[in-house]
Amino acid sequence: MISISHKTKQFLVLLVKLLIVGGAFYFIYNQLANNDKLDWAQFITIFNKNKSVSGISFLLLLSVLNRYFEILKWQNLASFIKPISIAEATKQVLAALTAGIFTPNGVGEYAGKAMYYEKDETKQVIFLNLICNGIQMVLTVIIGLFGLLYFNANYNVITTQTVAIIFGILIVLFVVLFSIKKITIKGYSIEKLIHKINEIPKSIHQKNILLGICRYLVFSHQYYFLFLAFDVNMPYLIVMSAVTSVYFLASSLPTFQFLDFAVKGSVAIYFFGLLGVNEWIIIFVSTLMWFLNVVIPVVFGSFYVLNFKTSRITPTDT
Repeated sequence: MISISHKTKQFLVLLVKLLIVGGAFYFIYNQLANNDKLDWAQFITIFNKNKSVSGISFLLLLSVLNRYFEILKWQNLASFIKPISIAEATKQVLAALTAGIFTPNGVGEYAGKAMYYEKDETKQVIFLNLICNGIQMVLTVIIGLFGLLYFNANYNVITTQTVAIIFGILIVLFVVLFSIKKITIKGYSIEKLIHKINEIPKSIHQKNILLGICRYLVFSHQYYFLFLAFDVNMPYLIVMSAVTSVYFLASSLPTFQFLDFAVKGSVAIYFFGLLGVNEWIIIFVSTLMWFLNVVIPVVFGSFYVLNFKTSRITPTDT
């Protein structure tokens, strides 16, 4: 087995850190600088017209709350392995977000959190992170379905027959999944997954669901308030049904974190286009949501990545 010196390992770790942070900032800059759909002149006009310290502070507060609820979720789930402080949970969540920004569906986030734990805890960390993200996905689907139905009832995006077919397919899939839950593929089965989920105390699951709901309410309403800031004044339920529909459909598409606003923006253009909202406003709102909830946390996460020290590196002689 090839032996690598301690200094070489330190250099490789530093190189990985720089690649993660450099890659994150490159993708962020590239998306903001080269997006020809962003009309900065119109944005500045609207901003100067509606700017207020209280309004900007409120939107920033929602961003902080959005990430704070995610940090509380992770602290809650990580307690199944060992108790961690808010500061430690913050470090792990933000560093993992930075590591996952240019990986498909944030896969790098799993590895980012696992690096803060011992090797024998890696599988548990990945599983708990799956639960952490999974509950958010489930809430997005459930709330999004109701939002889509409400929006469809007002704007007839799809026919009643199509809605019935979709629900029929979902019911069939649900029945099929549970009928084959004992079938094992490479040692894994739905039954084993359910058993592992049940190993986690109910109190942790209940808190995870509650925090997931709080987080969903925060970022969905941040979307709503941003539209208000751009003078989009429409009935609350109509706007929120469109927002929840956008999150529901966008979450089902494979994407990268740094392209998140582009995916959500594309879906949002369709729904809010039906409401008569200008395309440039939709693009800017989606971009600002991405900037507030991904870019700013990544800036702080970069600090944690660069200061990351792993206990797995031990001095060895060459």
